[in-house]
Amino acid sequence: MSGVAGPVGTRARVALVLVSHSQRLAQGAVELSAQMAPGVLLLAAGGTDDGGLGTSYDRVSGAIEEALRVADGVVVLADLGSAVMTVESVLDLEDGFDGRVLLADAPFVEGAVAAAVTAHGGGDVAEVLASAEHAGGTFAVPAAAPEAGEENPADGAPPAGEARAVVTLRNPLGLHARPAAVLARLVAGFDASVAIDGVNGASVLELMKLGATGGQELTVTGEGPQAADAVRAVVEAVESGFGEV
Repeated sequence: MSGVAGPVGTRARVALVLVSHSQRLAQGAVELSAQMAPGVLLLAAGGTDDGGLGTSYDRVSGAIEEALRVADGVVVLADLGSAVMTVESVLDLEDGFDGRVLLADAPFVEGAVAAAVTAHGGGDVAEVLASAEHAGGTFAVPAAAPEAGEENPADGAPPAGEARAVVTLRNPLGLHARPAAVLARLVAGFDASVAIDGVNGASVLELMKLGATGGQELTVTGEGPQAADAVRAVVEAVESGFGEV
C-alpha cells in the first residue's frame, strides 16, 4: 500500500482501493478524490514492491484487507489491463472477501472521483460501483441544450413536490472540479432528485461537463419530499461563490 486518505478509527460504509502501475499515479488519484470527497476512506496500491512500475499482488491484497478492517464494503479501481488482472487474481484466490469487494469497470481517475463523491453521500457498495462505472460515459457526448418548452415555465409556481430556481454563478471559474463536488455532496444529502441545467445534480462529473462559467445562469429543479430545501441549498451555495469571490 502506498497511500491512504480518510478518517481513522471510524467504521465506513464503503472504502475505495485505487490500483495503478505507478505509485505516484495511485497516490495522486487518492489525493484528488479526497479533495472532492473529504472523509472517504481511500487507499492507494501502486507500483511494485521494489518501487518500480507494475502491480503487486501483495500490495493489492494488503490494501483490500486494510480497507475491510474499517469498511463494510470495498470498491476497487484499476488503471490498466494487467492491474485489472492482478485485482481479479486477488479476488479469486483470497478468502474472506465474501462478495464485499467489487472491481469497477471504470476509467481510473473519473471513476475514482465519482465513486468517492457517492461514498461521501452515504451510498452503499452497489451504488458506489454504479457511480464509478457510469463515469465512463459522462464525457462521451456533449450536453444537449434543452428544447424549447422542455423546461418548466419561468412564471408561476411549480407543482406540489417540485421546486425551481434560477441562479447566477458568481465565481469566475464556474463549475470546475471543487465547486461541482461541493454541489454534488450537498444534493446527495437531501431526499430529492435535483437537476442543474438538466443534468444530475448529485454527479460531480455531469456538473463539470456543463462547462458553466462565471456569470452564467443555472436552472435548478427538484422533485421529492425535500425538493424545496434542496433547491434552496443549491442556490445559496452558488450565490456564496464557493469561497472564490
